Amino acid sequence: MCVGWIGEGFLFFLFTMSNFIQKAFGFDPKVNSVKTEILAGITTFLTMSYILAVNPGIFSALPGMPTGSVFTATALAAVIGTLVMAIYAKKPFALAPGMGLNAFFVFTVCLGMGYSWQFALTAVLLEGIIFIILTVTNVRKLIVDSIPASLKKAIGCGIGLFIAFIGLKNAGVIVSNDATTVALGDITAGPALLALIGLVLTGILVVKKVPGSLLIGMLATAALGLVIKAPATGEHITKFNGVASLPDSVSPIFCQFEWSQIFSLDMFVVVFTFMFIDMFDTIGTVVGVSTKAKMVDAQGNIPGINKTLMADAVATVAGACLGTSTTTTYVESASGIAQGGRTGLTAFSAAICFVIALFFSPIFLAIPSAATAPVLVIVGVFMMSPIKDIDFENYSEAIPAFITLISMPLCYSISDGIMLGMISYVLINVLCLNFKKISPAAYVLALIFVAKYILL
Repeated sequence: MCVGWIGEGFLFFLFTMSNFIQKAFGFDPKVNSVKTEILAGITTFLTMSYILAVNPGIFSALPGMPTGSVFTATALAAVIGTLVMAIYAKKPFALAPGMGLNAFFVFTVCLGMGYSWQFALTAVLLEGIIFIILTVTNVRKLIVDSIPASLKKAIGCGIGLFIAFIGLKNAGVIVSNDATTVALGDITAGPALLALIGLVLTGILVVKKVPGSLLIGMLATAALGLVIKAPATGEHITKFNGVASLPDSVSPIFCQFEWSQIFSLDMFVVVFTFMFIDMFDTIGTVVGVSTKAKMVDAQGNIPGINKTLMADAVATVAGACLGTSTTTTYVESASGIAQGGRTGLTAFSAAICFVIALFFSPIFLAIPSAATAPVLVIVGVFMMSPIKDIDFENYSEAIPAFITLISMPLCYSISDGIMLGMISYVLINVLCLNFKKISPAAYVLALIFVAKYILL
């Protein structure tokens, strides 16, 4: 009888957990797999975990912002933002303090304009609050819906090229060159060689349709880094500096806002710039990745887009309070989605990984960029597939689409790609008298984008 009670209790537990997962994360057991969603979340985390090392390094240039505190703030901002995305929006996107936005915070606002980091944090907070208002009023959704279908497809392709370029650059396969802007690095040794070996290995796993191929490829590449050395240092590319550590307190940077210049022109410019970059980076990421993953309806619209954007806005406010720059939806989420992630359970798994990283940072930070590069390149390949749906025989659609996708890697910016694409789309079609193709919101966006380039 006791065994029967245990069995019934176990079945009840499984039933309860199943119902919880379905309701909490938008999980459908008929379509989705728990194993796949968890693997996807881990993959997403590993491809974006570099921010845990990079963000504190960037902020180390600012006196009064302890590196350890910034590390903790970075991880906690990622946890909060990703959990909101998982439970509220029920989408497989992960969030963390954004690259580019952190550099603008430190090197432009603080070191360039001469303002304190407290001033910059206040600007980030205001940006997040404004985003919440714009989301509640459906303005951000209106902006997303105003983007033409051809540009939405091009955005996904452009992001694919962009993240592939990031991966190759971080691994040293592509390097800067004064004469040609970029060039091929030394691919016969060090991180570049490791990345190319990992690319071939991961590519084979993908071709053979091995479950968890991206994650397996990444871990295998990191393992190879234990025996391959970097020529510049003579050290192994993958190296461990301990196993576990307690997270530092965020108290030195928590809610350190400066309100004295809240109504100044400089504050307006800084808030507007933060908002502009974040908005269109987020829109580009969500639209591009969702389109590739076929998470769109027949009209190309994204169901529940407002909840996704709200999660992003709330994450920015939380990040500012914790003491870090704008928290945004990461394009690296595409790696987990390529792995099969489709629900909030993917994001929840990524969030749990960030929690673990707080206590085991030496292990997670040991994954070198050379190991994540192959994943980013292959995800870039995955994201290029919508290009076949762009009508390249219709040049009023093809030219703006091409400008969009090529501008992202060349300008090193998703938002610039969107802006240049939208401006060219409206301008070309207006001059060709194709007025009916352009929505009123598209006209407004194009004018705002032109003003942005002129005034900022």
